[in-house]
Amino acid sequence: MSDPLIIVGSGMAGLGLARQIRARDTRRAITLITADSGDDYSKPLLSTGFAKGTPPERLAMRSPLDVADALQAVVRTHTRVDAIDSHARTLAIGAERLPYSELVLATGAAPSAPFTVADEVCDRVFTINDLDDYRRFHAALSRHGSAARVAIVGAGLVGCEFADDLLAGGHRVALVAPEPTPLARLLPPPLGQVLGKALGDTGADLRLGRSLEQLHRDDAAVTLTLDDGEALSADLVLIATGLSPRTALADTAGLTLSDAGIQTDRYLATSRPGIHALGDCACVAGLNAMYVQPLQASAKALAATLTGTPTAVAYGAWPVLVKTPSCPVVALPPRQSPTRWRIEGKGDDLSALAEDENGHLLGFALTGACVRRKVELARVAPPLLP
Repeated sequence: MSDPLIIVGSGMAGLGLARQIRARDTRRAITLITADSGDDYSKPLLSTGFAKGTPPERLAMRSPLDVADALQAVVRTHTRVDAIDSHARTLAIGAERLPYSELVLATGAAPSAPFTVADEVCDRVFTINDLDDYRRFHAALSRHGSAARVAIVGAGLVGCEFADDLLAGGHRVALVAPEPTPLARLLPPPLGQVLGKALGDTGADLRLGRSLEQLHRDDAAVTLTLDDGEALSADLVLIATGLSPRTALADTAGLTLSDAGIQTDRYLATSRPGIHALGDCACVAGLNAMYVQPLQASAKALAATLTGTPTAVAYGAWPVLVKTPSCPVVALPPRQSPTRWRIEGKGDDLSALAEDENGHLLGFALTGACVRRKVELARVAPPLLP
């Protein structure tokens, strides 16, 4: 038997690719290697589970055994690849050397924290980036009852979604971030203010324009000291300060990297023959789009390429739907800095149109009832990757 196609990573990218390949080729030998539990689940549902009281076991749609059976693939869980020998086409897993015919890196992105968490508080400080993380946080939250005090550090996409979800689940939430408004990378200030007001009205304690200086244990709680000297007390702390592409394994193979991820062409090919990259770890033709639709498009294109039909990936104008039910938000961030943001609407129902010097639409952001414009505006907005 020939060496298998190996996919490192079993998240939406890795499993999505395996499904696409299996749909095109029922006989190809496929091995999936993952450092986590290998359960099949929908990552976007992680930030909707606390409002619904969803236990971790209900988020897992299939066990790794079921995944292996459905895909007729080998699935190796809780397995870390130490290095890649791109010349010998082997992976180093401890003393084992595992050969591959072609290799796909779907290692995703890891939460990035701008500070070191001391040992005395590490059992109260969490990130949520996969189902295993959700399991740990869910267990900790359950120990603190139905109205736990959760301090969220970071007011980007992850921070705002979890804040809204935890508030809906009856917990008390403080949101700490250096930016003056939530979702500062997606929304111009007037729309960020609308979201901030909605979170505040729902019960969030907003500490925006503030930075975290220190975390320390205070009896049964954690105290967060902010840069203005104010102290907050919380049962648990959730760090949501962004994601960084996981590129350490790719570095062992000598692949071309940047801060935006593993560099690939439009065919998801890296700088070394036989190695592709996919999903949050990949920077495709200069663009790292950490959203579901670009990931799905990449998986479909790469599956075609790996089964004999070379296919370049293209990304459409796909708006990001932010999961904050207290304030509906949709955004299509422009790839280039706009000359202006043109704001339309009133109250909580605003449209912000990012335009160039000639008035051409580059992207948009919508709140409240204006989210209904997403299809209309996406039709005239430029694609992310034509």
